[in-house]
Amino acid sequence: MTMPNIESGLLAPVWAGTPVEAEVSDRAWLQAMLDVESALARAQARLGLVPPDAAATITASADADQFDLVDLARQSRKAANPVVAFVQVFTAAVAERDTAAAEYVHYGSTSQDILDSATMLIAKRVLGGIDEDLGRVADALAALAEGHRDTVMPGRTLTQHAVPITFGLKAAGWLNLVLDARMRVRHLASSGLPAELGGAAGTLAAYGEHAKNAQGGVELIGPFAEELGLAEPVLPWHVLRTPVADLGSVLQFVTGALGKFALDVQNLSRTEISELAEPAAEGRGASSAMPQKRNPVLATLIVSAARQVPAHALVLAQSMLAQDERPGGAWHAEWQPLREALRLAGGAAHTAVELAEGLEVYPERMSANLELTRGAIVSERLNVALAPTLGKTAGKQLLGRVAAEVGRTGRNLGDVLAEHLDAANLGGVAGLHDLVDPARYVGAAGPLVDRALQRHRDLPEETADSVDRTAT
Repeated sequence: MTMPNIESGLLAPVWAGTPVEAEVSDRAWLQAMLDVESALARAQARLGLVPPDAAATITASADADQFDLVDLARQSRKAANPVVAFVQVFTAAVAERDTAAAEYVHYGSTSQDILDSATMLIAKRVLGGIDEDLGRVADALAALAEGHRDTVMPGRTLTQHAVPITFGLKAAGWLNLVLDARMRVRHLASSGLPAELGGAAGTLAAYGEHAKNAQGGVELIGPFAEELGLAEPVLPWHVLRTPVADLGSVLQFVTGALGKFALDVQNLSRTEISELAEPAAEGRGASSAMPQKRNPVLATLIVSAARQVPAHALVLAQSMLAQDERPGGAWHAEWQPLREALRLAGGAAHTAVELAEGLEVYPERMSANLELTRGAIVSERLNVALAPTLGKTAGKQLLGRVAAEVGRTGRNLGDVLAEHLDAANLGGVAGLHDLVDPARYVGAAGPLVDRALQRHRDLPEETADSVDRTAT
């Protein structure tokens, strides 16, 4: 059976089968372009530039399913963008309903107005899904932070045990990053996705010529943006690519925040650590060669997205170098990297929901791992306790010798330290038993968790400001 060359996501498991797959498909982009053409006709009808019945016919004809996507894609090579061929077939489709109405398709418009506005529509829809998924991730991480506020585990720096922390604090850190990401997504979606309307070279000349009034087409910008539910731009942004660069930046931050969470899950689910595990499901994490394995595949998908999106965002940032009034190549270079960034961020956010909501936590393993250094994990605290008696430097040297002996003998640090202190006739350290208890040396972990949880509870208030619908 011969199949058309439609992308299936075979090599993109991050987004394959997730909601974002349909939201950024070729069909979705085609439908968005149809939505833009319809919105343009309706906005012009509101100003008396297009007959209302023509606008209604154009809107009624805007159904992506009536077009051959593969043929349209191949025809797009002739003009180096999909809009030219699209306008031809859409005009023909409208003419089948009403020849007179077809005269008002793409009325005064240019390719970049349609594709840029369609791109912003797609982005708004994807960001809405990402925002919803980040909300669920945040709720799940907040529950973990609250439930494990005082669950002690090893803190690790440069891969080694450092000082005790709590799992609640680690989860609170993930939560804080996700809240940062969600605020950026909300801000961009509410005010940073503008409609595009400029005409051939950003002067609105053809729009103004049809209007034949003193405003020269400027009066169309507001109604057009309103019809699309997008922000109203101050100027046409054909070569002022802030909206696209901002999208790349925010999507990179989203996957980076989720990637940090996923990377920690990967590390803490190692066989020799086993403090966390991904939620189990039939067939998930299976190896083609090793039956015993349960690989952390959800985290792996998220990490893979976080490693790819920065490269796509870089292309979008570089495309800000757009010469003249329409660049040859810079605009064109944005399309696929932006789609991939949207796909990856949307897929990562949806995957993170499942990971966060089903994450398995093993406090007993955290407790056991705390004992691996036999008390050495609280050496920082002991150094402070010894300083008044021995001095800071001498105390640190003594603890170094004690730690080395603990490593050789496998004995407990507190016992070895007590012997060294007795041998030097220094007497015991008051409360030595409590000093070597990791649970008694987690600093302000609990209050810090409380601060992150309070921020999570306050997030709706942080983002409840009135929305400025004018894009700067």
